[in-house]
Amino acid sequence: MYEWIAKITTDEKRLSQLQRWVSVIPRTVCYPFFCLLGDTVYALAKKERTRVLRNMRQLLPDQSDQMLSRYGREYFRSVIIALYEILIDSSNLHKSLDWRFKVEGEEVLQQVLEQGRGAILFTPHLGNFFYYYWYLSMKYPCLTVVTAQSEEIRPFYLLFQRLGCDGLDYDETPPLLMMKKLTSHLKDNGVVFLLGDFYRPQFPESVFFGKKTRTPGGAAVLSLEQQIPVVPFMGYRDRQFRHRLIFGEPIHLYEKFDRKQRMEAINSLNVEMEKMVKDAPGQWFYWFNADERWEKEETSSEAC
Repeated sequence: MYEWIAKITTDEKRLSQLQRWVSVIPRTVCYPFFCLLGDTVYALAKKERTRVLRNMRQLLPDQSDQMLSRYGREYFRSVIIALYEILIDSSNLHKSLDWRFKVEGEEVLQQVLEQGRGAILFTPHLGNFFYYYWYLSMKYPCLTVVTAQSEEIRPFYLLFQRLGCDGLDYDETPPLLMMKKLTSHLKDNGVVFLLGDFYRPQFPESVFFGKKTRTPGGAAVLSLEQQIPVVPFMGYRDRQFRHRLIFGEPIHLYEKFDRKQRMEAINSLNVEMEKMVKDAPGQWFYWFNADERWEKEETSSEAC
């Protein structure tokens, strides 16, 4: 997947030409074209299709092959449409705020902020997560954590930084400094937007989709240490270029776990994140490499 993205984003001349050409095409024409393109990629990219469907089958065992095929086609469409939205249509975001987003439960976030201690929004990489963070940044003082050192993805982060979205680079910011800045932002009654499905070998051990893995612990640690509610948040493409944003009921981890129970708190949030992925399974970004994040299970001989 990153290789495909790199073909567009790492060649500035090609990207500039693409932006000029596609920006003059009406959205009503773009959408069916990108759906057709996504279906074509799904049909022809056998290796990628097989891997995506294998990962879906493993994590969504209750779904039929017919439904998995539907989710697979939706996944390839979603990635291509998101690339268009980010690279081409993001310049029109301010003009489309009224029709592009249908929002549910935002009063939950506002009620949490009324307590004056900030709020933690916890979400997976669903739909067009760049757009959702932009929406939040336009209405609230927001801060997020990104991994902007990827050559393929970095142009996206720089684009949204120019649009007014702030973020801390995980690879460039020392962990203690990062936690200090996030804590300070919360104390100023800010919103911290954290994507909980990143994977790094150095992340805390956790469980996701019933499998051992490693996911970020920042949301759980901040909630336990600062006694701040975590608001589950998900966004997904509802139809064409319209998105639905849903704020869930706040989770008070500090009322369920003590500071030593970080792993239990992280796993509790991962359960919520799993539910969100299952609510929009065709739009989770990491289907293309989900198999790389699971810890190897010890065999009985290895355990001995």
